[in-house]
Amino acid sequence: MSFKKKKAAAQSCGAGQDAVNADLDEIMKKYDKESNTRIWEGMPKIVIRCILAAFSLFCIWSTLFSTAGLEERLSLFVGLLVIMGYLNYPISKKHVTPNTLPWYDIIIMALGAGAFLYFSFKYMDLVTTITSASSLRGDWFHIAVGVIGVLSVAELCRRCVGIPILCVVSGLLIYTFASGLGLRQVTHILFYTTNGIFSAPIQVCAKYIVIFIIFGAFLERTGIANYFISLANSVAGSASGGPAKVAVISSALCGMVSGSSVGNTVTTGSITIPMMKDTGYKPEFAGAVEASASTGGQIMPPIMGAAAFLMAEYLGVGYPYVVLRAIIPALLYFTGIFIAVHLEARKLGLKGISRENLPKMGHLIKKVYLLLPLGILIYLVSANVRSLQFSAIIAIGTAIIVSLFDWVIRVLPSKVSESRETGDKSIIAVITACIIEGVNKLLETLEAGGKSSITVGVACGMAGMIAGCITVTGLASKLITGIVSLSGGITIIALLLTMICCIILGMGVPTTANYCIMASTCAPILITLGFHPVAAHFFVFYFGIVADITPPVALAAFAGAAIAKADPIKTGIAATRLACAAFIVPFIFVYNPEMLVLNEMVSIWDWLTLGQIVISALIGLYGVSAGLGGFMKLRLSLPLRILAILGGLGLIIPGTFTDLIGIAIIGAILLIQIVSAKKTGGPSAA
Repeated sequence: MSFKKKKAAAQSCGAGQDAVNADLDEIMKKYDKESNTRIWEGMPKIVIRCILAAFSLFCIWSTLFSTAGLEERLSLFVGLLVIMGYLNYPISKKHVTPNTLPWYDIIIMALGAGAFLYFSFKYMDLVTTITSASSLRGDWFHIAVGVIGVLSVAELCRRCVGIPILCVVSGLLIYTFASGLGLRQVTHILFYTTNGIFSAPIQVCAKYIVIFIIFGAFLERTGIANYFISLANSVAGSASGGPAKVAVISSALCGMVSGSSVGNTVTTGSITIPMMKDTGYKPEFAGAVEASASTGGQIMPPIMGAAAFLMAEYLGVGYPYVVLRAIIPALLYFTGIFIAVHLEARKLGLKGISRENLPKMGHLIKKVYLLLPLGILIYLVSANVRSLQFSAIIAIGTAIIVSLFDWVIRVLPSKVSESRETGDKSIIAVITACIIEGVNKLLETLEAGGKSSITVGVACGMAGMIAGCITVTGLASKLITGIVSLSGGITIIALLLTMICCIILGMGVPTTANYCIMASTCAPILITLGFHPVAAHFFVFYFGIVADITPPVALAAFAGAAIAKADPIKTGIAATRLACAAFIVPFIFVYNPEMLVLNEMVSIWDWLTLGQIVISALIGLYGVSAGLGGFMKLRLSLPLRILAILGGLGLIIPGTFTDLIGIAIIGAILLIQIVSAKKTGGPSAA
């Protein structure tokens, strides 16, 4: 094929890809507030990009080298977030005109950022004058500064995070004022102390999370997401119902570095959902598989949607401690979805993709260097060789080197070949153009890291306000008393009530803020009831996350439905059924904390106990998935479906006796199915 024909074909493919990307952008804007940004073109776009890139570099410098006081650094950080936020997020997606920043946004940005920057630069003076709420009596200037700062963050939250978390904060503020506290006291708590906006969530965000967000941006630019999808295709694409299994595996892998269930759904779903539909899955099921698997990415180590760092802070333990304890529950979650997908494929009689159309493992092994940044990060963190921040910086440097290496062996030869074929550029000109392109990509990556930090930082600030209101009003103890009273002291009822609270509070809330809310409101309930603190925090985190697939506010499921062109509610219901592991695994580890490897594994008995818990959990998930899906070896009748679910739940309830009963029930059903399958000549798709 001549170069002109190749170019025409590439342009045709490019036009089709542009249309697909436009559709995906619309889906992201509909279900992900973070995607509704201003439109900057030409020179303003370059200026904004440089500002965001500079903000990313400032965050790296501040984390590693700044010696300023905590409140000075945090107020400066939030002030810059306010500037970045109002430069990027309009008052609504209907008020977007290219290269336009309305006068009212300029005023809000100047006042909001000014409040935080004033606090940062005047901190040494303020720390001696504003020592308590009473010191603000009659000081309307500093009260106004605090109110403006709080309101500017709240409005930015509405723009880039969404209404749900703002409703929670507003409700708590109303409750705080109704409890007898005045404007002076509330302003002092939320703005001038480390119990409000500047509490633990924003501290962890400024210290750890932003660096890892920037690392994630660099990692994405290496093409690791596409590599994960290709790897999953090579491993599972040819199996029965292969594309759905590819979706589960690739979402688990991409979730290791992704911080958004909706973003993960759209990123991997744009590839896997059409593949699933072509294989024969219903659109609702295809969207549900991707949504449930992508939501599970938020519980997948090592990043866990940035919640791992916050959890370590709340529990007062090291980051590796949290990550190691997250591995088994996360694997059980994805195994549960994998089992459900496999049974559905068998029920429908679906085949996999022919191996001729799948990526070759030999080719993928040649590109295994793409995993090097993630591997180095995991090693440095787990071995405790360096601090978390410094480990992330080393990983970022590795990602840059890997990208450069990939460019040299993959992009540069094709560019040189193209120039020789056309004869319109010298090799030096081509290399110069590539270097310029590389610098632009570096700026784009830093820009992406800075932009992603806005949403997480604002969410953390709002989460700090939630924690401050709960602490000052004593609402947490009242919630605990209410749950204990309603449950009558029966732990399973208390767990179910806490689960419902988590799902309601987690609706439409980003992962980071989601966990902060759960840790402040719901985790203390379980700890008071006697559950281990780590198990309690994991429990509330899991159920806060599944709000993304639980109707009526199932953002990840709705995003998957939009890609699959399916009914959103049906997709949400299907995703909830597929993610039954997310509703079961937390009950397993809260009753069996050994699953979280809380005890030191020093004896063979410890390992045998852990093995029994994991194996019984897997068999239990198989039974529940078969019962909900209505298929094991053959289609299950209603009585057998009920028995399969009960047998699975029996294996989930702690105790050897219930495990034996569950195994007996599921074993009996499986035996009946095998005998029936032999008589009928195999699985029935009817």
